[in-house]
Amino acid sequence: MKKLLLIVTLTLSVTLFAQKQIDEGVVISKQTMSSENEQMNAQLAMLGDMITTTYFKNDKSRSEMSNPMTGTTVFIADNAAKKSLTLMDNAMVGKKYMENNLTPSEEDLKGITIEKTDETKTILGYECTKYNVTMNKDGANVTMVIYATDKLKAVTQQTTAFGKDFTGFPMLMDLAVEQQGVKMNLVIEVTEVKAEDIADDKFDMTVPEGYSKSDKLPGM
Repeated sequence: MKKLLLIVTLTLSVTLFAQKQIDEGVVISKQTMSSENEQMNAQLAMLGDMITTTYFKNDKSRSEMSNPMTGTTVFIADNAAKKSLTLMDNAMVGKKYMENNLTPSEEDLKGITIEKTDETKTILGYECTKYNVTMNKDGANVTMVIYATDKLKAVTQQTTAFGKDFTGFPMLMDLAVEQQGVKMNLVIEVTEVKAEDIADDKFDMTVPEGYSKSDKLPGM
């Protein structure tokens, strides 16, 4: 009986902690891609699961993703100043950076439909609201199911173009993409959330030496 009470107490403690607003910490996400096309699926399988580490503090966020095949991508956002910096270092483009305004323009919002539903799902102790999103961009049709929580102040690169119709941090994103007859599925799932102190220099937007400016980066 004592052991059972301890398990229940620990479970309740984790749930209560998770439901608190977290303004500073780290989020770990896993990204998995697959396709019905056998040739593409073989290429995607070589990438394996891609891990993104997101550091956040008040209105600032920094996401880092590194993979032997795709190189390194860093996304730094200042939500108060409504600006972001993306750094990309891979064999295809070399070292490039791109600066953006976090407030999407009317042109950015064209072709995007966002529906906030009454459905919820609890993920890692966070109650998340379900959004249905459809996009038609650059010849690609994208259908998304997103579960987002309002308890994390972090900014994610994937949802910065959604505007005011979308709020919260996505704990789970399930995307179906179709372009030129090729279908692909992408799942981004948060696997860990940690509340901890983050150094201010993580969010420094000074462009490192050796990077050249670009108006368009692959996949963006």
